[in-house]
Amino acid sequence: MPDVLKHTKGYLQITNWMINRGQKPFVFQEETWQSILQGKSGLVNAPTGCGKTYAVFLGSIIQFINENPETWQEKNNNGLQLIWITPLRALAKDIGRAMEEVVTELGMRWRVGIRNGDTPVTERQKQKRNMPEVLIITPESLHLLLAQKGYGELFNNVRIIAVDEWHELLGSKRGVQVELALSRIVGESGVGSQESGVRSQESGVNSQTNKEGSRESLVNSQRQQLKEKSKNTKTVHPTNDSRLTTHDSGLTTHDSGLSTKDSRLKTPDSRLSIWGISATIGNLEQARDVLLWPIISALDNRKIKPETNIIKAELNKRIEVESIYPDEIEKYPWAGHLGIKLAHKIIPIVEKSRTTLIFINTRGMSETWYQTLLNIAPEWAGAIALHHGSIEQALRLWVEDALHEGILKAVVCTSSLDLGVDFRPVETVIQVGSPKGVGRFLQRAGRSGHQPGEASKIYFLPTHSLELVEAAALKEAIKENIIESRDPMILCFDVLIQYLCTLAISDGFIPEVIFHEIKSTYCFKDITREEWREVMQFILEGGKALQAYDEFHKAEMIDGICRITSRRLAMRHRMHIGTIVSDAMLKVKFMTGGYVGVVEEYFISRLLPGDVFTLAGRNLEFIMIKDMTALVRKSSAKKSIVPSWLGGRMSLSANLGKMLRRKLQEGGEGHSPDPELIAIQPLFNLQKELSHIPGSNELLIEHIETKDGFHLFVHTFEGRLINEAMAAVLAWRISRILPITFSMAMNDYSFELLSDQPIPVDDSNVYELFSPENLSEHIQRSINASEMAKRKFRDIAVIGGLIFQGMPGEQKKARHLQSSASLLFQVFQEYDPHNLLLRQAYQEVFDIQVEEARLREMLDRIINGKIVITFPTRLTPFSFPVKVDDMRRENLSSESLEERIKRMQAGF
Repeated sequence: MPDVLKHTKGYLQITNWMINRGQKPFVFQEETWQSILQGKSGLVNAPTGCGKTYAVFLGSIIQFINENPETWQEKNNNGLQLIWITPLRALAKDIGRAMEEVVTELGMRWRVGIRNGDTPVTERQKQKRNMPEVLIITPESLHLLLAQKGYGELFNNVRIIAVDEWHELLGSKRGVQVELALSRIVGESGVGSQESGVRSQESGVNSQTNKEGSRESLVNSQRQQLKEKSKNTKTVHPTNDSRLTTHDSGLTTHDSGLSTKDSRLKTPDSRLSIWGISATIGNLEQARDVLLWPIISALDNRKIKPETNIIKAELNKRIEVESIYPDEIEKYPWAGHLGIKLAHKIIPIVEKSRTTLIFINTRGMSETWYQTLLNIAPEWAGAIALHHGSIEQALRLWVEDALHEGILKAVVCTSSLDLGVDFRPVETVIQVGSPKGVGRFLQRAGRSGHQPGEASKIYFLPTHSLELVEAAALKEAIKENIIESRDPMILCFDVLIQYLCTLAISDGFIPEVIFHEIKSTYCFKDITREEWREVMQFILEGGKALQAYDEFHKAEMIDGICRITSRRLAMRHRMHIGTIVSDAMLKVKFMTGGYVGVVEEYFISRLLPGDVFTLAGRNLEFIMIKDMTALVRKSSAKKSIVPSWLGGRMSLSANLGKMLRRKLQEGGEGHSPDPELIAIQPLFNLQKELSHIPGSNELLIEHIETKDGFHLFVHTFEGRLINEAMAAVLAWRISRILPITFSMAMNDYSFELLSDQPIPVDDSNVYELFSPENLSEHIQRSINASEMAKRKFRDIAVIGGLIFQGMPGEQKKARHLQSSASLLFQVFQEYDPHNLLLRQAYQEVFDIQVEEARLREMLDRIINGKIVITFPTRLTPFSFPVKVDDMRRENLSSESLEERIKRMQAGF
């Protein structure tokens, strides 16, 4: 540990506090504190439950104590010192509790505030008048701060911005929101200016300051930023549009005489630093660079080499994984049903643990599991709870508090409890079904033993027998530390447009200044002048296609500053800041009063009065819809419908798929010591007898003829999204050989093409059919890219402010939103085919939905490996699950799915 830290007053105070609690700092925590004192930025990487929060938060405390060695306990109203960005509201309460505990025990007068959608209006107003020293905030609420008049004053004293769970935000539009907010705060802090941070004290004037003073201070502040950022940059006006020309530089002639006498010089030792906090992520260096790009760019402008760190905790966090085995291994597995049949096996696991979290992948299945466990163990009533994102907030908060207090025996939950909430009573985690990724599995495992030095115990319960191979693959991946990467998003113009409107409704912005700032983000580092011109034209007059419609003329240039002056537009914009666009939700309430939760509109629209469904562990009878609310009453019916929420479909990750193929090869060879592979040996034996078990460098294709027709099963083990895209591409390529019609089915492991005639795939053409050549063109021809892009465009249009979702309680129905988006999509295609948002919609289809890059990697692997074609006489253990998935979509039989499957199995 460096002496410069060891002898500081702040360090001594913190270490004494920890010693009194029976703790001592880890090396990685001390390294973080040292870097913070040196003004560096960085990324802290440590296993869940090992003190990542203390690494940054206590560093902020040490910094404050060192700068105020005599008065650190008496000083109050210090302004906002630490911004703590968190992706989930559920995290805020727990983090705030931990921080307040530290502050109280140290005798400091710091206040810890929380700012998210659940924060009462009175608390927000109190924060605006007098900011707490620590503000825990979501990305959306941070942008709402930027939408306030005089927001610059809020950040005057900020020393550290911490982004918690950065691995969850990276690779999403919420992560882009964070990047843009950081670029503005860094711009306000003056990190990149030669004078170590010129910014106006007047940039955040209160309501008593006249408008001219506010405008003058804004121009001074942003003009200084422009001056510094443009020293080595040739200024090129982005457009010849008369509304922008001469204003874009931010230095109009009548502004040139404004004084900078109100500017404040920040001393070098008060430089803003940014810290990311991450647990499980594969691309650490890129994750650090994406987050710190604004700081890196700002310092690079000053010819200062940025010092950024990745501080890794070299701690051996033990993860104990144990599989739950069925009494008899199914040779013909089918997805989903086995899990519920094994529910009784988790009863003794829960009984011997103080508290257990039972993770289910979807909200609908979590409702089913909750009811099943209560049926098996009715004595658990009151000691078992349900937690997912559609349950009303008060109940979710009660569950979280009860977990802290250790009064719950078990909680059935979804990803709503994935992230860093510290529930120390939790001793055990049970994962039901495939977690679809190594990182997600580790994250969930870390919910147990959430203390340094304690092992995390997680049980894996398969929902079909093949998932036992995934359990073996997960163990191997954890041992080899193979964790998924999160690729950052690039050029999200919808988020940029929303961000610019946010700035325009507060103090406004000088386009040229903000252009330099957004280019300092990783997402927009490659934005061109022409693209910027189009973005500005879009918010000023709706772009080329919509300029004739006044409602799309949002902003205007006033004295070189881009502003939105309409109070109606400003109010509408504030209501819909954010990038999470979900299907229309309906509140569910009892007729007698009382809120239950939310369900998606498409589900309720299919119910008739009298139908019974399950929500929040209760059976509810649907009565009617009134004012966008589903009214219900309690029902004693034993049978009910379980809602299925859209967006619950996850796909197998590339890393887990790779490990899965390796374990399949080991299982086929029959020499693996893994207990899961030994247990599943009867299935492997049957697969080898009927067909083949592919090696890690092989692709297995099975031709099978049944009474339904001719089946082509392709076993990639690459995930549902890849199989969906590859099925479409392969079908289109085969159709060029001869006229043929297919139906398709797929799961995470395989896909099926079914036709009424033999499918021409053999040794003479199979490598050509799986070639990566002309892949982009063939994807566009095979998947109806326009229709997929149209669906993507709906979300883009909502985020970009083209579609107004309605006032609270009066949200537009999903079909109305879709029709509005479809109309705009057609207008852009016809009148503005190169529109940025249109281009983005197609790009997101290829990058996110089709995963073109990963599909290409798979095809490269296939043609450089070996393709094995077999002709089984009946369905195999590998092909059977895909056939069952296909049967789920058939609604012509009066038999239940389980009856039909049992009949099929009996015939083998």
